[in-house]
Amino acid sequence: MRAVTWQGKRSISVEEVPDPVIQEPTDAIVRITTTGLCGSDLHLYEVMGPFLDAGDILGHEPMGVVEAVGPDVTEITAGDRVVIPFQISCGSCFMCDRRLYTQCETTQTREHGMGANLFGYTKLYGQVPGGQAEYLRVPHANFTQIKVPHGPPDERFVYLSDVLPTAWQAVEYADVEDGGTLAVLGLGPIGEMASRVAAHRGHRVIGVDIEPERLKRSGAWDGVETVEYSDAVGEQVRDLTDGRGADAVIDAVGMEAHGSPVAKAAHQVTSFMPDPLAAAMFKAAGVDRLGALKAAVDVVRRGGTISLSGVYGGEADPLPMMTMFDKQVQLRMGQANVKAWVDDIVPLVSDDADPLGVESFHTHIVPLRDAPAAYEMFQKKEDGAIKVLFRP
Repeated sequence: MRAVTWQGKRSISVEEVPDPVIQEPTDAIVRITTTGLCGSDLHLYEVMGPFLDAGDILGHEPMGVVEAVGPDVTEITAGDRVVIPFQISCGSCFMCDRRLYTQCETTQTREHGMGANLFGYTKLYGQVPGGQAEYLRVPHANFTQIKVPHGPPDERFVYLSDVLPTAWQAVEYADVEDGGTLAVLGLGPIGEMASRVAAHRGHRVIGVDIEPERLKRSGAWDGVETVEYSDAVGEQVRDLTDGRGADAVIDAVGMEAHGSPVAKAAHQVTSFMPDPLAAAMFKAAGVDRLGALKAAVDVVRRGGTISLSGVYGGEADPLPMMTMFDKQVQLRMGQANVKAWVDDIVPLVSDDADPLGVESFHTHIVPLRDAPAAYEMFQKKEDGAIKVLFRP
């Protein structure tokens, strides 16, 4: 089969690799019909090379049709149409019973002290082959799947794999009171979808970004105001909120925020170091660009909540703890527990009125063979690329 493989920093290629096969009785094989390119994939493209090997298959936003199942799989059968959550979880351990599926104790990557295995996402999360491919082996397939009906286009459902539950959890964790104001920092796919979810729930939404095209696109959505990011963004938001700041802030940017030259240099340095040294630096020395998180601390009102959905990686990055303590800020974060939110989201994506605009959410649909160019386009924010979908 053909698959998108990592070959080095800013180097991916579409290669012929062996077809996946049933390895465990709880496995399924899915023929992929649509798969997404995620902002988190750019972390692999840019800075997480120490945790990848040449030839690793990328991608964690797939959907398709079940081709085969192992003898212990009872919840799906060949021919079923399914979306595959980005995390692999058993559905029945201590953590899964608490709907913390990204912490699944059955698939935790204990060697690295990390949570549940993820598709296509480095040694830190199990080095499981990903879904930017023609076929995908799905472990724990009785639970690691979302069955959807045949008929509607893939664009209606594919975002159940990551974008929608990540955005939904970000809004849930923000815990905005009725009539409250939510600021969303970063209007990439997650930030824009979180803005739409929050507006759908009736919150006042202020979206912040530095890219004019993203500001224009999000600002066109009913209920979303936009502010261009600057060093004065805190003052701008306070001017819009009676001088207090937003009741809650979603940081949908994460560790690749702009405006942090020292951390940018650390990103670049790690990419040229031998993998063992780079991995140690990445995990212990602090290589995040904290511009977005610091902006969130500035923008949120006293007693407000910051919800982190943007990915951070370092362990020694300095936080403005005195300000956070003084402002009595609440902080919630984590990978989205996909299936915890599916029952809330499916009625919206099944609604022919398409209240979240999922069918038109993509900016590009490209053949899998064009993945290298699509990665470069997305990384450089060219041609209005906000959400790219691949068709194998």
